[in-house]
Amino acid sequence: MKTIKTFGKTLGLAALLSATAFAGAEAHVTFLDREATQDSTILATLQVPHGCDGKATTEVRVKLPEGFVFAKPQPKAGWELEVIKGDYQKTYDNHGDKVNRGAIEVRWKNGNLSDDFYDTFVIQGKVSGVEAGTSLAFPVTQMCGDMVTAWDQVAKDGGDAHGLKSPAPLLKVVAGEDHGHDHDDMAGMDMSGMNMSGTAGMGAATPAGETVNAGDLEISGGFAKAMLPGQPVGGGFFTVKNNGKTDDRLLSVTSPVSGEVQIHEMETKDNVMRMRQLKDGIAIAAGETIKLEPGNLHLMFQNVKTPFKQGDTVPVTLTFEKAGKVDLVLQVLSAQGK
Repeated sequence: MKTIKTFGKTLGLAALLSATAFAGAEAHVTFLDREATQDSTILATLQVPHGCDGKATTEVRVKLPEGFVFAKPQPKAGWELEVIKGDYQKTYDNHGDKVNRGAIEVRWKNGNLSDDFYDTFVIQGKVSGVEAGTSLAFPVTQMCGDMVTAWDQVAKDGGDAHGLKSPAPLLKVVAGEDHGHDHDDMAGMDMSGMNMSGTAGMGAATPAGETVNAGDLEISGGFAKAMLPGQPVGGGFFTVKNNGKTDDRLLSVTSPVSGEVQIHEMETKDNVMRMRQLKDGIAIAAGETIKLEPGNLHLMFQNVKTPFKQGDTVPVTLTFEKAGKVDLVLQVLSAQGK
């Protein structure tokens, strides 16, 4: 049991016992929300409350159970992200597409979470084909340098997990009134006929979707994906063509609708997907066309003030090494980018 620090001169016995009980109850890796509705798309938020015997957490690995599909982890500043893909045990329907393969494990690596603090690790995914009353186990491996803690124990035959020393985080599946209609359906609705302002930010110089020219650069096809409620990270995409004879480089991106915009690259090799931030930007050679698209190069909007909704627009300012600053407006499409 870890020592409980107090800032007052005295602490009553009842309060001490209460605090101790709370610390013990929350000492495991658990989900922030421990229930999920059938056939719903959720943000599964893992809470890591401490390190390993005082050592900082440097890696968190999460194995995804069958029935939690189409998973997309949230990148974390200062951590590398690795997604391992494999075959599902059965085929799932993803808005008309038959899918039998996807993410089966997520790893946040090479970070540093002090034992003095807690943090959350978020995975977006859909609970699909799981009966109400079922508990899905997400085995977690917490690594602190050369120390390893496995949160992978599951009670047998529906037994009580409270007696386990290192229980795996559980997500209980419950029935919902609107069974079969999930958040993705809402995100994919056509909002064009509704009375909306249609703008997530102010002061856009160019209508959404139009081609913008800056020197020798031609920028087109800009769009962003609609976000789920509570999702703090958004994605943006566009195509840039260098019609000149001189190389250029996209150095940075800013937007008034988010705290930070990062340039990211995703790469899949040997069924392992890795995401990394391109701190030096993207080189655009003379005569070359660079396409930012889902699953490859993309913009990552961090700390979004208001979740992007289909039909809205997102203003961004691109800064190029030679072409300078360019204002662009991204049209928000559905969460599937359609």
